Amino acid sequence: MYSKADLYYNDYVWTTRYNKDDPRVTGEPDSTLLARREGWEMLYFLNKCAEKWGWKSKDVATIQKVEKLIRNYVPSSTRSQKGIKEWLEANWVTYKDKV
Repeated sequence: MYSKADLYYNDYVWTTRYNKDDPRVTGEPDSTLLARREGWEMLYFLNKCAEKWGWKSKDVATIQKVEKLIRNYVPSSTRSQKGIKEWLEANWVTYKDKV
């Protein structure tokens, strides 16, 4: 599981906490908007993507690439967790070496 120390950027705000028992937390990237500058939301999202993509080991360099892609390349009009995950899947090969 990726932690705060693994993140590339250090300018996140750390205000939102997820409660695992909250029924709104489905465990799947969904239509919920992702606050790209909220550290806890980004960690949750990055860990969920790593899990969904079957990453077996903690590859900090790769998760940092995903983090940089979200910050610098995912269009600002793509705001939902599901939309961002789909954009990453569709564009990984094109952008992974640019960050």
